Amino acid sequence: MYLKTQALVLRAVDYQETDSILTVLTGEHGLMTLKARGVRRQRSNLKGACQLLAFSEFTVFENRGFSTINEAVAIEMFPELRKDIELLALASYFAQVAEVLSQEDQPNPEVLSLTLNALYALSKTKRDPALVKAAFELRMIAHAGYAPMVDGCAVCGNPNPDRFNVMGGTAECARCGSGGLRLPLSEGSLAAMRYILTCDRKKLFSFSMTGEAARQLYDICQTYLLTQLERGFSTLDFYESLKLT
Repeated sequence: MYLKTQALVLRAVDYQETDSILTVLTGEHGLMTLKARGVRRQRSNLKGACQLLAFSEFTVFENRGFSTINEAVAIEMFPELRKDIELLALASYFAQVAEVLSQEDQPNPEVLSLTLNALYALSKTKRDPALVKAAFELRMIAHAGYAPMVDGCAVCGNPNPDRFNVMGGTAECARCGSGGLRLPLSEGSLAAMRYILTCDRKKLFSFSMTGEAARQLYDICQTYLLTQLERGFSTLDFYESLKLT
């Protein structure tokens, strides 16, 4: 039985001498594990479509317990990402987050769309990668069921709170202490969070900001995602190490 599907390659692991095992994200089937036979041979016609971060159309058949790729045609390979090590590291982090928040046999078109749009923003536009990262993290964790409450202070109702409670996922006033880690939240970073959480997905990466508000947004979105997922990401660690060199 053959299956045709469009998918983003999130991970590729060498298998035997010339094969690879791919973890891909589809809209209609969620995560899938695919075997790419002979893909590491120099003349393999699967090579381009099966590389990390390629968005491709796969024709798949069942073979000895594996879903095996019969044909693969690249739709978008995001070549710009492969020319910049920082962008490639950041894109790999996006892929790892998408994998963690997806499951096999569970349709997830929203996560696929968000990840593809983030890769497009990194590679095809001149958007600040730090803002793309923050928007991706906050929108992704909200989709996973951890949308923060930023309409106003969760304690007193003040519409302009100045702290973000990372564990509780709530905006608060400095005087309304509720314990736990609270990060500074300026008027600009608060407005950006509200925009990210409510805007049309096609306009998610269309905002701009600089200075301290942008740094606050970066810290809040990253810390909140890692806290809610209760884990770190090796790809994020590598990306952060590149920024320090």
